[in-house]
Formats: sequence, structure tokens, C-alpha cells
Amino acid sequence: MVSLETPVCDFNLPAVDFSLPDPDGKLWSLAECKGEKGLLVMFICNHCPYVKAIQKRLVRDAQELLKYGLKCVAIMSNDASMYEEDSPENMKKIAEQFAFPFPYLIDESQAVAKAYGAVCTPDFFGYNSNLKLQYRGRLDASRKETAEGDVRRDLFEAMKQVAQTGHGPKEQIPSMGCSIKWLDESE
Repeated sequence: MVSLETPVCDFNLPAVDFSLPDPDGKLWSLAECKGEKGLLVMFICNHCPYVKAIQKRLVRDAQELLKYGLKCVAIMSNDASMYEEDSPENMKKIAEQFAFPFPYLIDESQAVAKAYGAVCTPDFFGYNSNLKLQYRGRLDASRKETAEGDVRRDLFEAMKQVAQTGHGPKEQIPSMGCSIKWLDESE
């Protein structure tokens, strides 16, 4: 397992449109996922210990961000043939188990992850109401283990600021996680 950090936020980079299915086959576009004040695009998966360590907090923060006019979408871009836990059936189970308040989409071709420049799970892209990038940092201090309960909620505070001002914080701590499991391009 390779651990990676996300690059520094490229402020005002526009969000990339997509059309991706959820495990039930419903197609979702960028416009359908966007909230009035912005959108948080999250690249996650089921098997990654970094994602497992934050699942409950991710759901909590996504629910609270709805109050600020921000919506979220989760995208699973791993090669699911390498990890059964990341299969569409298991994506659906995890989404139900944790009551995801956002669509959990399948990027089977990995084209969307590549277009966004996603490198790891979790990888967060926080956009303002004009769908311009304002946040590319971590959820909180959690790594492979959940951080203490009183840690700063980096992502939540940053996205709340984006909803209120249209701009993210200048100082951002990168997210860390497992590398995206890319398709074997030699085939």
C-alpha cells in the first residue's frame, strides 16, 4: 500500500463535468450534485484504512454542510477487480450502512479521477458556488486511525468558509491516503 499526500490547492481551477452511475445505475452529473453554495467532490473507496478511519466524521460533516448550501458527492475510482471490497455491491452496502447523505458514484474508466488529478483516497476537492476550486486539504488530523474527538475539523471549517465567502483558507494541510488503484494500462 502506497501512502500519498494531495498537492497544494490550485485555487479557482474549474470543476470537471462528469456523468457517472451510482451502484443502482442512476447517472449523476456535476450539475445534479452541486449545492447552491458549492460542492465537495470526494474520491474515496471502501477498503482504504484512511477512509475507514473517517467514515463517520465524513457523513457528519456532509450532513452539516447541507445547512450551508453545500452538497457532496463521493466517487470510487479504484480498479474494483483488485479489491472486492470496492465492488458496486459493497459500495451500496457501505453507503446504506453509514447513511451517506450524498451520491456514491463509480468511475470505472478512471477518467474522472484523472481529469480531477486525484491521487489518493481520501482526496477532497472543495468548490464554491461558481465551481471554482477553493479547498484541497484533509478532513482532520486522522490518518490510518481516527484522530481524537476534539481535533480541528479542517474540511468542515474550510467548506463553511467557502459557503460564507466564496473563498477557501489560504493555508491548507494536505490530505493523506492510499494511492488510487489504477487500471493496468498494459492490457
